[in-house]
Amino acid sequence: MGKIVQKKQIVLMLLAAVLVSMCAGVVMAKRLPAQGGVYEQLKVFTEALSYVESNYVDEVESEKVIQGAIRGMLKTLDPHSSFMPPDVYREMQVETEGRFGGLGIEITMRDDVLTVVSPIEGTPAFRAGIQPGDQIIKVDGESTKEMSLVDAVKKLRGPEGSSVTIAIFRQGFTEPKDFTLSRAVIQIKSVRWTKLKDDIGYVKLRSFHKTTEEELEEALRDLGEQQIKALVLDLRNNPGGLLEQAIAVSNVFLEGGQLIVYTKGRLPNQNMKGFAKSDGFHVAYPVAVLINGGSASASEIVAGALQDLNRATVIGTQSFGKGSVQTIIPLSDGSGLRLTTAKYYTPKGGEIHGKGITPDIVVEKPQEAEHPEGEQKSQGEQKSPRNRRQIELPGDDLSDDPQLQKAVDFLKARKQQGGKSVKAG
Repeated sequence: MGKIVQKKQIVLMLLAAVLVSMCAGVVMAKRLPAQGGVYEQLKVFTEALSYVESNYVDEVESEKVIQGAIRGMLKTLDPHSSFMPPDVYREMQVETEGRFGGLGIEITMRDDVLTVVSPIEGTPAFRAGIQPGDQIIKVDGESTKEMSLVDAVKKLRGPEGSSVTIAIFRQGFTEPKDFTLSRAVIQIKSVRWTKLKDDIGYVKLRSFHKTTEEELEEALRDLGEQQIKALVLDLRNNPGGLLEQAIAVSNVFLEGGQLIVYTKGRLPNQNMKGFAKSDGFHVAYPVAVLINGGSASASEIVAGALQDLNRATVIGTQSFGKGSVQTIIPLSDGSGLRLTTAKYYTPKGGEIHGKGITPDIVVEKPQEAEHPEGEQKSQGEQKSPRNRRQIELPGDDLSDDPQLQKAVDFLKARKQQGGKSVKAG
């Protein structure tokens, strides 16, 4: 009985305590006053735990049961809040370092279904033809229906060179199709660039990692030496990344003091505003921003800021709509919480989460022809000329990319007007 009482006390501490320390660079968690009836409900929980431990047909592991209860609690909140056991918490800390083993996809939960936000160009998922919006139904034969995001990430990652089979369902499929991919160490260089015709620069941002600002400045300085007069900033299929890098990228195109993004949460310390700074590297030529359904999170912050502040025209299709802030909270046993604590808003108050960024000029991009039912792309097909162009920089012929062609045509018509604003209309 003493053992059960001690476990009850541990459970109460786990569920009622609020962490007072957090990882560097994230918002500090703060305890709210207990609401009426909360402790009565905790009493019911400890009663249930006591009965399970004493009466369940098989002996149970208390730690496993309690972790399952925490998972269930967070699952009732939203798809992005989750519990991370110690091993998953340690693994999570490598996500934004720019190098990790896996398939090269950003995933989320949409309508309780594990969904691809975007594949990262040049990775196994991209080469296999995985697309934004694809639903992952199974991983190595295991259904993802009750799988959390952190568990899904753990299953998708593995030793370099090992294989994983994912069952994909997408619009146009009559049933899920299996894609077998080989895991690789994903080394991400955020920025690629080139000069197009008519003195228009092109910069592709593939993600927002810790070196993105430096890489962007290198790209724009090089394009500046080539005397560009306007720029296409391509954020298509960019799943996001670090908030600080989204602010830094926006800052390059804005005047000091302009609001870039703000967050709103329940607590004052969860409310944040990010402003452009006067110092640092800046450019003033006209800009067109490309987005699509694979543009999420940090990409949407940049596109939304430049759009709201009349600094750029946004072209393409509706973005993904991932605009919530997840705070990482370490727990005393080495585990952690990923808890949604706020939402992102554009300078004019536009809510990103669940809505996305609406382009000023909508241009659909033709879908590639699907393969016959049940047939996958062979290695030879993956290296077709069209697919090679998708991961290479654009050249003079933009006929297979109507969104980029529209951006170029738009800038050609506007760059003669001078000034920084290229807002449509």
